[in-house]
Amino acid sequence: MTDPRKHEKYDALIHSCRTLSPVRTAVAHPCDKASLAGALEAAAAKIIEPILVGPEARIRALAASLELEIDGLQIIDQPHSHAAAEMAVALVRAGKVDALMKGSLHTEELLTEVVRKDTGIRTSRRISHVFIMDVPTYPKPLFITDAVVNILPTLEDKVDIVQNAIEFAHALGIRVPKVAILSAVETINSKFRSTIDAAALCKMAERGQITGALLDGPLALDNAISREAAAIKHITSAVAGDADILLVPDLEAGNMLAKELTFLANADAAGIVLGARVPVILTSRADNLRTRMASCAVAALYAHRRGLAAAEIGKLA
Repeated sequence: MTDPRKHEKYDALIHSCRTLSPVRTAVAHPCDKASLAGALEAAAAKIIEPILVGPEARIRALAASLELEIDGLQIIDQPHSHAAAEMAVALVRAGKVDALMKGSLHTEELLTEVVRKDTGIRTSRRISHVFIMDVPTYPKPLFITDAVVNILPTLEDKVDIVQNAIEFAHALGIRVPKVAILSAVETINSKFRSTIDAAALCKMAERGQITGALLDGPLALDNAISREAAAIKHITSAVAGDADILLVPDLEAGNMLAKELTFLANADAAGIVLGARVPVILTSRADNLRTRMASCAVAALYAHRRGLAAAEIGKLA
């Protein structure tokens, strides 16, 4: 029998967008079935308002072959994927879109334009990726960061990575997210750099250098997500066994963790890139429709939250 909890977390996220206006989204090079159909499905659900950026003739031919309706959508003709990525980022700089969505181009190709010093959309914050995992055996969405962008993050990088994830969790309605800083062990050991970083991050949170969340670490994965495992090891913590966010030591650990949950625990993995002027929706050709919709939904929630925050700052100015 199918577990009725299996995708209720993503369903709730998608449902929460019903009261929001669609987010203007530049879709860079939507030249395969998955990226074009995914953008159109999110548009049909009124989550995004897509602007298709890429070779117009190719996009129209693809839509016709798939019997997808794109009449009425704005298409900005660009000859190839690199030009599409450049134009999509330029639309952000011009204030014409509030989100980016990766089409059928390499992630690196799009992010290179995002972080370009002269024409990119960087902020003072380091960019990072967050997976929002819908794990059937876990009672709430599980955030994993960073498993895509930062290969070997320094302590300073991790400050930005965790703050990005915290603010993202706020946008999804988690008032005080619980952050578990992962390592292989629960005690501080100079042979494991991740444990030293964990201790420093926790102290930084105590001193207000990281805000908006409860942090604890180092924690092994079992102690982070299992109250029973934490109790067996006599770990007393508001975070242990109930984490919202898992801050991994490096990209390899995060990538393996996300894929293990996907292929061994039947989890879905939506994800976006944070730290730029707008959220960047990263999808994979292997993503199913529900995952693509969830990625668009969380980006929309985050974009609206940022818009509200900017409006409040404007009122105070």
